[in-house]
Amino acid sequence: MGQNQMKLMMELVDARDLRNLKDSLAQMPEADIADFMEELTGEKTVLVFRMLPKDLATDVFAFLPVEKQQEIVNSITDAELQAVIEDLFVDDAVDMLEEFPANVVKRVLKNAKPDTRKLINLFLRYPDNSAGSIMTAEYMALRKDMTVEAAFAYIRKHGVDKETIYTCYVMDEKRALEGVVTVKDLLMNPYEARLEDIMDPYVIKAVTTEDQEAVAETFTRYDLLSLPVVDGENRLVGIVTVDDIVDVMEQEATEDFEKMAAMMPSEKPYLKTSVFMLAKNRILWLLILMISSMVTGSILARYENAFAVIPLLVTFIPMLTDTGGNAGSQSSTLIIRGMAVGEIAPGDILKVLWKELRVGLVVGVILGLVNYVQLIIRFPGNEQICLTVVLSLFATVILAKTVGSVLPMAARLVKLDPAIMAAPLITTIVDAFSLVIYFRIACSLLKLA
Repeated sequence: MGQNQMKLMMELVDARDLRNLKDSLAQMPEADIADFMEELTGEKTVLVFRMLPKDLATDVFAFLPVEKQQEIVNSITDAELQAVIEDLFVDDAVDMLEEFPANVVKRVLKNAKPDTRKLINLFLRYPDNSAGSIMTAEYMALRKDMTVEAAFAYIRKHGVDKETIYTCYVMDEKRALEGVVTVKDLLMNPYEARLEDIMDPYVIKAVTTEDQEAVAETFTRYDLLSLPVVDGENRLVGIVTVDDIVDVMEQEATEDFEKMAAMMPSEKPYLKTSVFMLAKNRILWLLILMISSMVTGSILARYENAFAVIPLLVTFIPMLTDTGGNAGSQSSTLIIRGMAVGEIAPGDILKVLWKELRVGLVVGVILGLVNYVQLIIRFPGNEQICLTVVLSLFATVILAKTVGSVLPMAARLVKLDPAIMAAPLITTIVDAFSLVIYFRIACSLLKLA
C-alpha cells in the first residue's frame, strides 16, 4: 500500500466516514488491509475490522500478526468470534491459538462449534514444527469408485470451502490414500471413467510427525502446489499447501540466519521484540565465543618470548586470523546453504573435503604469492620473516577451508543444526589453530626458542 493511500484511509477512519471507508476496504487486497490495520490502535482496529464484509474479514484476520488478532478477539462479541473461527481454515486457527494465552484460547474454543473444536484440538496435539501442525483439513478427497461425472458434482458441491480444488486425493472406503488426480485429468477423460483407472497411484506424501523442514524440501524438490499428509496407517488426514510452506521456508531461513550470526532464534519480528529479549537471545553465544577466544590469548602468552625477540611477528597476526576466519566462513556458508536446499548430504563429506582442500590450495597459493611480494617490498632484508608469514598464511587457508566445510556436515551427522557451525564459531576455532601454526613455523624457520 502506498503512503498516499495509507494517509487517505487514516483520514477516513479519523473522520468516521464509514460509508467511504467500507467501499475503499472492499476494493483492497487482504494483505494491504492487514498492513493498514497494523498501523491502527485501540478501537480503530475493531472499527475497521467490523467494516469488512464477512468473507473478507476472515481472510484479513488470517494475515494479521498474533498481537492484532488477540486485540480483535478481545474486543468483538461471541457471535462475531464464532463467525471468524468457523470461517478460518483450520491451519490458520491452529497457528493463532498456539500463540494465544490460555484464557483467550479457552474463549475461542468455547465459541467454536463442536466439530470445529474437535478438529482444532486434534491439530494442536501434533508436535511443534511437524507436518501435522502446519497442515489443513480443507482438502478435496474423492473415492476411487467415483466416476469423473460424480467427481465433478462432488467438487461443485463441496469445493467452495477448500484451500485448493485443483489437486484431488483419491481414497478407499477406509480413507487410506491410494492416488492423486488433478482437475486437468478429470477434464481430459470421459464422464463415465472411474477415478481408480485415471488416478496416479504414485503419491508423494508426508507423515504427520515429519519435520516441517523436510516437508519444505519435498516441496522444493518436486515443485509441488500441495502435499497430502497421512497418519501411521496411511489414512489421509490433511494437506500442506504452498502458501503455508512459503511461511515455513521463511521461518526456517530466519532461524538459520540467526544461528549463523551466533544468536538464539526468535519468533517475533525485530521491532516487536523487547530489548531484554534481544539481549537474552545474544548473550549466551557471546559468552561462549568470548570464553573460547581466551584460548587465543593463552596461545599468545605461550609464545610471548618469540615476539619479544622479533616484535615484527606481532604485526602479522591480525592479517592471518582475519584471512583464516574469512576463508572458513566462505566454506561454512556454502556448505550450510547446500545442505539447506538439499544439494549436499552428510554422506558427501569426503567429496566436499577433497574439493575444499583443492580450493584451499589454489586460494592459498594466490594469497601467499601476493603477500610475499608486498612483504618483500615493505620489509626488505627480512626474507625469512616474509617466508614465515606466507607459509603460515598458506597453511591457515587450507585449514580454514577444511574446518569450515567439515564442521557443518559433522554437526548434521550428530543431529545438530549445521547453522550453529557458522562464521563466529569457525572464526574462533581457526584463529586458535592459525596462531599455533604461525608460531610453530616461526620457531622452526627463525630458530626461536
